[in-house]
Amino acid sequence: MNRDFLKDKKRIVVKIGTSNVTHEESGDINLLKLEKFAMVLTDIRSRNKDVLVVSSGAIGAGRTALRIKERPRELPVKQACAAVGQARLMMIYEKMFSEYNQTIAQLMVTKHTLTNKISRTNAQNTLRELFDMGVIPIINENDPVSTDQIQNEVFGDNDTLSAIAAELVGADLLILLSDIDGLYTDNPKTNPDAKFIDCVTDVDRRMMRFAKDASSDCGTGGMITKLEAAKIAKNAGIDMVICNGSDVVNISRILDGKNIGTLFKA
Repeated sequence: MNRDFLKDKKRIVVKIGTSNVTHEESGDINLLKLEKFAMVLTDIRSRNKDVLVVSSGAIGAGRTALRIKERPRELPVKQACAAVGQARLMMIYEKMFSEYNQTIAQLMVTKHTLTNKISRTNAQNTLRELFDMGVIPIINENDPVSTDQIQNEVFGDNDTLSAIAAELVGADLLILLSDIDGLYTDNPKTNPDAKFIDCVTDVDRRMMRFAKDASSDCGTGGMITKLEAAKIAKNAGIDMVICNGSDVVNISRILDGKNIGTLFKA
């Protein structure tokens, strides 16, 4: 499918997951990748496009800062890691984006922020003003006080949250950075015969069967939650792309109409 129409997208939401924010070997924050991420998004913002980031990684960042070797299972420990990690993560984002003279903002949300009429409207108004000011907002679920994601995994490592945020701000493109190139007929890490799916027009039961659970030690999301996000985006009239986040320049390539990742048509 010709993807030249992606060049005209004006408001983009980019979700970066834990596996893209941290090193697989140690779970610590991948500074080199985040610096490149900041450069790419600042460049996109300079093209007169609005950019919103939904970032995971707070629990992972807190876990390494607190020298907890294994992924915590107890809820209070997860929340403590998130509290430490969120501050650490935003400090790094601020440093990286400031290198390119780009102002960022942090918004912490809960499920109720996005479902309560008053708080939802307030969030929309805040984000609209930030876009008008040329700011790149970075949002995440407020893990230290909300258990929706880290206990019940409602947002699935922020996959679903990013789709809800895209709908909230009236985005016309949602990009989910993953640890694989897109959607396959099977898990390409375990099945060499798995076939890549270039474009999806309907997320049906057949597509859901292709999805596999997450295998990462850091994240909580998998392809299933990404397909759930695709359903939300589709219903909101938002195109979505799942692509490999190992090279964050893929974000720019997508906006240049390149055939990168799996495209989910609105």
